[in-house]
Amino acid sequence: MGRILILDGMWNKSLSAVRSFGRKGFYVTAGESTILSTALFSKYCNKRFVYPSPLRSREEFFACLEDELIRGRYDAVFPMELSTQLLITGQRDKFEKYARIPFAGPDITEKVHDKAFLMQYAANNGFDIPMTWFIRCPEELNDISDKVRYPVMIKPRNSSGSRGIMLANGKNELLAAYRMVHKRYEFPIIQDYIPPGGDSYGVGLLLNFSSRVRASFVYRRLRSYPVSGGPSTLRESVKRDDISKIASALLTSLGWKGVAHVEFKIDPRDGRPKLLEINPRFWGSLELAIAAGVDFPYLLYKIAMEDDVAAVEDYKAGIRRRWLIPGDLLHFAANPARSKILKDFLDFRTKDDILSIRDPLPAVGRILSGVGLLFDSEMRKFLFRRDV
Repeated sequence: MGRILILDGMWNKSLSAVRSFGRKGFYVTAGESTILSTALFSKYCNKRFVYPSPLRSREEFFACLEDELIRGRYDAVFPMELSTQLLITGQRDKFEKYARIPFAGPDITEKVHDKAFLMQYAANNGFDIPMTWFIRCPEELNDISDKVRYPVMIKPRNSSGSRGIMLANGKNELLAAYRMVHKRYEFPIIQDYIPPGGDSYGVGLLLNFSSRVRASFVYRRLRSYPVSGGPSTLRESVKRDDISKIASALLTSLGWKGVAHVEFKIDPRDGRPKLLEINPRFWGSLELAIAAGVDFPYLLYKIAMEDDVAAVEDYKAGIRRRWLIPGDLLHFAANPARSKILKDFLDFRTKDDILSIRDPLPAVGRILSGVGLLFDSEMRKFLFRRDV
């Protein structure tokens, strides 16, 4: 079989990719900027590759990666985090001499990740979005604050994991919250708050080099952390052809290539799915898609090596996966209605993204990596937050 290099081994999705390729007999190298990383502890990891931080030591990272690609003779390299993906695709001419990089280019990637661009594009092309206001200069804020229907959300144009999102219930709250978010993330958008009562859905998609959909997978979020909105900690595969078709049409119209994740929320006021964002990368709940029968990492590899792959048109509905450590534990601790979910929370028949009898050591890696993350002040704020 082939040889694959998987970067950003800290994260659950990286472990899912390592396990997927490893079970198929691939030679798998997992990399990260620290040895204390979840995927590097997997029995399916044939080689551990520790490299300089791509964010803090870019040139050193590039040199180290090039050396590994030359020596490793890999078929393809998979950056699993967006920041790493952007760096590598921005140097495609340099690295694709050694291995395939089957991801969209940095220009389109940055565009679809920009919520202001995405919301304007979607609205102009007939896709449903929450009512959205765009601030182009600070002087517009006061005028817009008199026009919006409260409550509203302030959302950074570029962020992940609900970082920087704030809720405002009135004009004074909006003015204060917007300025606070603007200090960290320039000119965030203001968006209508979709009230409780509608389910949240994620759609994973794979498009070939001609922007034709080759796989689509829909799941419903059952629990998240933070409780009011964030990465899912329990989710279930579902069949929602209507949502799948919307996501597929959107990405096709954008000329997308490779994998992406599209988020929707059902607006209980009209029953319609409203577009929230596109994550132009592999997503955190990747394990669920693989378990349900859509092996996105392997399908992307096939496209990289063969230019296309037969479309996957079906998967199992009703499959559940959870992210217990620390996601679902944090959800349970922060949920004021925890007594209502206690029975379901203690149902350990639901398989986990990380915990596995057949591959137990990644759980140790997850705990050890978590200890390191606690020394990161921003990560501590995120982990222990209780609201939006």
